[in-house]
Amino acid sequence: MKEAEQQLIALLGKEHVRVHESMAQHTTFKTGGPADLFLLPHTAQEVAEAIRILRMYQIPYMVIGNGSNLLVCDGGIRGAVIQLSAMQQVEIQEDMLSVQCGALLSTAAAQAAQASLTGLEFAAGIPGTFGGAVVMNAGAYGGEMKDVLCSVEVLTEELEIVTLPVEVLELSYRHSIIPEKQYIVLGGTLRLQMGQQDTIYAKMAELAQQRREKQPLQYPSAGSTFKRPEGYFAGKLISDAGLKGKTIGDAQVSEKHAGFIVNMGHATAKDILDLIAYCQAEVEKQFGVRLETEIKIVGEV
Repeated sequence: MKEAEQQLIALLGKEHVRVHESMAQHTTFKTGGPADLFLLPHTAQEVAEAIRILRMYQIPYMVIGNGSNLLVCDGGIRGAVIQLSAMQQVEIQEDMLSVQCGALLSTAAAQAAQASLTGLEFAAGIPGTFGGAVVMNAGAYGGEMKDVLCSVEVLTEELEIVTLPVEVLELSYRHSIIPEKQYIVLGGTLRLQMGQQDTIYAKMAELAQQRREKQPLQYPSAGSTFKRPEGYFAGKLISDAGLKGKTIGDAQVSEKHAGFIVNMGHATAKDILDLIAYCQAEVEKQFGVRLETEIKIVGEV
C-alpha cells in the first residue's frame, strides 16, 4: 500500500491523496468509517492513471461523486475511494450543456437558467453530481436525466475514454447499464430548450418551495431511502405502518416525509441500517411489500 501511495502522490499531489480519511466528511448522511486511501483526481487522465496504479498493486477501489446517495458502514472502506468532485466544469453553447461528472446538478441547473435554457429545472434541488445522476437516471417532479441527456463520456474497464449516445445506456427508473458495464462517467452533454428566464426561475422557486415543505432538508440524509415499489409509494407504506418518527439511536424515520431516514445528530451507520431493516420488516409484515433501498450501502460493518 505504501508504494502505491507514493506513486499516487507523484501523480495527484500530496494534498489530493489522503490516508484513513473519514467518509463522514464526504457523504450527505454525515456518517461512516474511514477509507484506507482517498483520492481527488482533477482530469480524466488522472482518473485512468490512478486506477492503473491501484490495479497494479491489487488495491480495490470505488468511485463516488458528492456522496449524496451513499451510506458508508462504520467499519469504513478497505482500499481506495476516488472522488470526482474536482471535475466540475459546465460549458454552454447555444442549447447544449457540456457538464463534467463532478459538477453539482444544482450548479448545472442554475447556469442553464442564467442562459435562459429550460428543461433542467427539476434537477435544481437534487444534491448529487452529474455523474451520479446519470448512473441512476436521477429525477424529481416529473423530470429525469433521460429526458435531457444526449451523450456521456465514460472511462471503460479497459481504461479507454469513449463517448456513448444516450440510447445505449438503457435509462429507466433509477437504472442504467453503467454499473454492470463498470463504466465511470466522466462527463456528458444535455440538450435543453430556449425559454423565458423569468418563467424558468419561477419554476425553480416553486419546486424549491415544495422541497422545503415536504422534505426534511434540515437534517443529514441520503434523500429517498427506498425505491418506489411498483403500484405503491414507499413513504406512504412506511407512514401507514405507523413508523413516522421511529428512531433507533440517532437515526429517525422523518416526521415530515416517511420516505427519508435522517441523521438527528450522531447516528452511526449501524443505527441507520437497523432502522432500514426495521422498516422493511414492518412494511412486509403489514402489507406484503418488500422495500428495496435506493441508497447505495458500502463498506465494512
